[in-house]
Amino acid sequence: MEQAKTTDKPKIKRHFQGQVVSTAMQNTVMVKVDRVKVHPRYRKRYTVSKRYACDYRKDDLKVGDKVIIEEIRPISKTKRWRVISNQSQEK
Repeated sequence: MEQAKTTDKPKIKRHFQGQVVSTAMQNTVMVKVDRVKVHPRYRKRYTVSKRYACDYRKDDLKVGDKVIIEEIRPISKTKRWRVISNQSQEK
């Protein structure tokens, strides 16, 4: 039998920068990510926000901290992101 050639390229993981809005759950923080969209006809810029449930095992994050999150495999029904750095502590 022939083995199938696997040319698996490493997936490029998405990274977002956001702000922690909730730390009420265990091992999970909610991060709000803002992005700017442009209206197709009127060309007005407006802000769209989205909240992501992110995996975080430590307890040193507070509401309002700036963080960077990256895409990972699904951990639960809603968690598909992980906090990789806390920008508030680096300064």
